[in-house]
Amino acid sequence: MRASAFALRRGPQRRRAFTMLELMVAFAIFGMVIMAIYATWTLIIKSAKIGQEAAAQMQRERVAVRTLKEALASVMSFQADQQNYAFVAENDSGGKLSFVARLPEMFPRSSRLAFDGFDVRRVSFSVEPGKDYDKQLVLRQTPLLKDMNSDERDFPFVVAKGVNKLEFEFWDVRKRDWVSEWTRTNELPRMIKFKLEFERKNPNEPYAAGKKVEIMDIAPLPSVMVPAMAQGNQQGAGQNVNANTPP
Repeated sequence: MRASAFALRRGPQRRRAFTMLELMVAFAIFGMVIMAIYATWTLIIKSAKIGQEAAAQMQRERVAVRTLKEALASVMSFQADQQNYAFVAENDSGGKLSFVARLPEMFPRSSRLAFDGFDVRRVSFSVEPGKDYDKQLVLRQTPLLKDMNSDERDFPFVVAKGVNKLEFEFWDVRKRDWVSEWTRTNELPRMIKFKLEFERKNPNEPYAAGKKVEIMDIAPLPSVMVPAMAQGNQQGAGQNVNANTPP
């Protein structure tokens, strides 16, 4: 009787609930946690994108250098046919390099039907404006003793984008020094020092000026010009003559 009387005097117990202020504080803390997670995730995505773009840019730069060196390593020239085997290099207008080479099967565009069976081709590197108003290094090829087709002329192979200029220096055996101009088109230099200026842009700021980076390398030319007396009377232009004899 005493216990029941005590319970009656206390009355019904009230269940404790969250107040409006406590709910607002809880939602505010939850929102702050979500914003922190979102900001961290966004930063990770942007960092990964910048890292991927930087890695891709460096890969494009390595491909451009390798393509130039691979073509120069296959150069060939004949003194009796200076018109077709001329070696032309210019530092004006962004840079230009043109010569004849016996190119390997894995060289860019070697699988094209127009080049099938023509491994001896004239290759021409030049810096030209691209469609997105950035300069780019392009490559054109023509089988020896043939005219360049319209597709190769109008749609050259883009070696690398974001290339501002291509500059050369040539090792002159007579002067035993590097020269910035090579006027002897009927003679091959012993070595070529080339410099590519790339413009690395921030992917988050596509319209801002990029950082200019210069990459320099030296390509020795393993070939020498075959003199006319070594060709003989029956060896004309475009004959299969080995011009890769070490000097």
